[in-house]
Amino acid sequence: MMMQGRQVLPIKKLSKHAITPTRGHSGDAGLDLYASEEIIIPKGGTIAVPTGIAMAIPMGYVGDVRPRSGKTLNSKLRVQYGTVDSPYRGEIKVICDNIGNVDIIIQRGEKIAQIVILPVPEFTPFEFDFLGETTRGEGGFGSTGNGLD
Repeated sequence: MMMQGRQVLPIKKLSKHAITPTRGHSGDAGLDLYASEEIIIPKGGTIAVPTGIAMAIPMGYVGDVRPRSGKTLNSKLRVQYGTVDSPYRGEIKVICDNIGNVDIIIQRGEKIAQIVILPVPEFTPFEFDFLGETTRGEGGFGSTGNGLD
């Protein structure tokens, strides 16, 4: 959907305390997501924090929920990456872990994560007997060294 030459991301508020996602600065990739209610995450606990919003992400795109770097640096709150598929119309919730030794209080209206809307090409999986040669080959975890060389 276009409006005044720009793509529009339809948002529906599901709670009177929901805040429409915003960009901190022009050109930022992510839209900030806000908690729609106060939540206490117990030490060592995991909670799905409600945002009070739903989105109509266009077909061919995905919403990639990510941590906010400042929140991660300055607290023991860890946001788990999440995927919001384009057909999904339910509430967006942010899965948060408290890795600290004290409870964390998320305030209503607090920025808790960001969502980046990305294009997703469609591929059809097809089995082959040979995938081709590369310089990396089957090298996986740690295949490029320990980062100290």
